Amino acid sequence: MAAQEQNEIGYGWLARRYDVEATQPFPVTSRIGRTRHTHEVDGGRQETYLEAMRPADTLSAHLTFALKHEEVHLEFLARLFEVIPEQLLADWVLSESTGQYARRAGFLYEWLTGRQLDIDEVGGNYRDLLDARYHLVRSSPKRNRRWRINDNLPGTPDYCPMVRKTPLVDEASGYDVGARLDAMEGEFGADILRRSAVWLTIKESRASFVIEHEGDRRDRIQRFAEAMEAYCGRLSDPLDQHALSDLQRAILGVSTIEPGLRQSPVFVGSRSLQHGAVVHYVCPHWDWLPGMLGGLRQFLLTTENVPSILRAAVASFGFVFLHPLADGNGRVSRFLVNDVLRRDGVVPEPFILPVSAAITSSAIRRAEYDRVLERYSRPLMEAYRDSVTFSRERSRYDDGIESDFEFSAYDLAGPTWRYPDLTPQVEYLMGILRHTLEHEMHEQATLQRAWYQTRSAIKDWLEGPDDHIDRIIRAIRQNGRISGKLIREFPVLQDADLASRLEQEVVTGFRDLDVHF
Repeated sequence: MAAQEQNEIGYGWLARRYDVEATQPFPVTSRIGRTRHTHEVDGGRQETYLEAMRPADTLSAHLTFALKHEEVHLEFLARLFEVIPEQLLADWVLSESTGQYARRAGFLYEWLTGRQLDIDEVGGNYRDLLDARYHLVRSSPKRNRRWRINDNLPGTPDYCPMVRKTPLVDEASGYDVGARLDAMEGEFGADILRRSAVWLTIKESRASFVIEHEGDRRDRIQRFAEAMEAYCGRLSDPLDQHALSDLQRAILGVSTIEPGLRQSPVFVGSRSLQHGAVVHYVCPHWDWLPGMLGGLRQFLLTTENVPSILRAAVASFGFVFLHPLADGNGRVSRFLVNDVLRRDGVVPEPFILPVSAAITSSAIRRAEYDRVLERYSRPLMEAYRDSVTFSRERSRYDDGIESDFEFSAYDLAGPTWRYPDLTPQVEYLMGILRHTLEHEMHEQATLQRAWYQTRSAIKDWLEGPDDHIDRIIRAIRQNGRISGKLIREFPVLQDADLASRLEQEVVTGFRDLDVHF
C-alpha cells in the first residue's frame, strides 16, 4: 500500500477502507504529513496535518473528522451508508449519544437511506446539520427532535443540490443586480432602458437557439421571445408539471414529441453515420423525475433569503442536469435564470437579462459554458460509460418515444444525480451575469441611445414615420452609404445633398460605438 494512501484521513480513509468511490470530487482532502499546510487544488483544498491529528482507524473517528473538517459530501455519504454495517453505526451513536457528530451521522444515515437505526433516544444541545459558514443552507431550519439536529439541508432526499461558500460564491452573493440596473437608468434614462428591453428579449431568444444550434429558425426565435415575455415571473410554480408543459408548448410550438415530463431514457450527445452515437451525459431515470423536481422546488421554497444569483444558478443548472423534458431543456433552464431573478424582485419587468447572448458572445465564453456542464457530466460518464449500450431493437415508451438507448447503472449513478455539487455552476453564472449587465446590456443601451438620438436629429429636418427613418439608418449602417435599392424604396433620396446629409448624420450618430446593430 502506498504511503500516500496510508496517510489519507477523513473521507479518503473511509473511501479506501470501505471501497467507496464518489464521482464528484471531495471539496476538502486531508492527509498526514511532516508539516501543517493548506494547498488550493483545482477548486478544492488539500489539507496536510501533523501526526498528532491522525484519527484512530475506526469508522467513527474518521467520519467524525470528515464531518468536522471536510464538510458534508452527500453523494459519498449516501454510497458509504449502503455498504457499512448498520449496527456499527448504531453502536457508535449509542456510545456517544450526546455527541454532535454521531448525531449528525445518525440523522444523515436515516435521511439518505430512508431506513431507521435501532436507537430510541439521544441527548445534547441542538446542532445545525450544515455549517452555514461553508454551505448554502435553507433559510429556516427544521428541528428534528429524534436527533436534536437543526435540519438546514436545502432540498429533499430525492434531490438536494449543494453549494459551497467559496470566495467566488461569496462574491456572487454580494453582487447587486438591482444597483447595476439603477446605475444604467441613471446613465441612459428610463425610456432608453425600456427600449433596450425589447431588443434584449429578442437577443436572448436568438442566442438561446444558437446554443442549441438552431440560430437560423426565425419562427422559433420569435416564439421563444414571446414565451419569455408571457411567462417570465408569472407562473405560480414554473416547476409544476402542468406549467412545464405549457412553457414547453409555448417555446417549441406544435411538436410530435409528447409534452411534459419525459417517460423514456435520454442522453445528451450526437449520432452520425461515420461515428455512430457519442454519449456525453446520461440523464436520470424518468421514474425519478417528479421527486427530483420536487426537491428542486423545495430548494427554491426554502432558500428565499439566499441571494438570487445563487438561487437562479441552482434552478437553471439543476434543471438542465435533470433534463426532465424530451425537448427544450436547455431553453427552459436559461428561462429559469430570468424567472427566478424576476420573482425575487431583482430584475423588474420588462427586462430580460440576455444570459444566452453573453454565453455566445465569443468562442471562449461558449467553450466555458461547455466546460462548466462537463464539470458535472464528465466524472459521471467516466464512472459509468461502460454501462451505456444500444440494442438491436428499439423499445417504445409510455411517452411515445422509441429508443435503442440503454443504461444499466441507474441505481449506481443515483447519488450523483440526487446530490449534485453545483458550486462551479454558481461561480460560472456569476461571471455571465456580470458580463451581461456590464457589457451586453450596457452596449445595447448605448446603441439604443445613439439610434434614438440619430433618428431625432434626422427628423428635425426630414419628415417621415419612425419605421422609415429606422429603415434608412439601418441600411446606411449596413452598407456605409445610401444604395440604389434604398433610393428605389425612397425616391426622395435621389437628391444627392439630402442623401449626403443623411449619411453624415448616421456616421456622426454612431461614431463612438463599437457594437453593431
